[in-house]
Amino acid sequence: SSRLASLKKVKTASLQAMFPQEGESVPRIRFKGFEGEWKKTTFNETVIINSGRDYKHLTEGDIPVYGTGGYMLSVNKSLSEMDAIGIGRKGTIDKPFLLKAPFWTVDTLFFMTPKNDCDLNFLFAVCEKTNWRKYDESTGVPSLSKLNIGNIEFNIPTKDEQQKIADYFTNLDKQINLQSQRLEKLKQIKAACLDLMFV
Repeated sequence: SSRLASLKKVKTASLQAMFPQEGESVPRIRFKGFEGEWKKTTFNETVIINSGRDYKHLTEGDIPVYGTGGYMLSVNKSLSEMDAIGIGRKGTIDKPFLLKAPFWTVDTLFFMTPKNDCDLNFLFAVCEKTNWRKYDESTGVPSLSKLNIGNIEFNIPTKDEQQKIADYFTNLDKQINLQSQRLEKLKQIKAACLDLMFV
């Protein structure tokens, strides 16, 4: 749908304009009332990069297990009681996604929890903006290491500005998801109608 496509374009453009370009310390577009330079930081300084683990020893439950492709099944124990960002260690390394606690992740999926009072959703936008393929360490299956992720540099504003930017992107993502769901429903309705027509 053109609405979905245009929302995605807005998001891509926003990720470009609302974060400082390489070598710069202020973004091109900024919310009213914020000024001053963003400070240089790294993922090591802003998140804890946690490893996923095998879940085979666990029994069925209501805690979701995630892999690089998303939800897999549910178990009776959690690895994290804190919301996090899932980032593939192997395979799909360039599709970060938000993880709502409690959850478990398998060993191909790192999960990053914020530290030093950083805003999770702001950091998620940074992750979506990051060109992960640039940090791929392997010649075969794409893979990332904690060391490589931890050393990635970016700029970060004050907590207030982080939250403002985070809210903007969270809202944009909600609209994108709603449009996608609408399209999915339309597809299902269309398929059902076609079935009825050709009975």
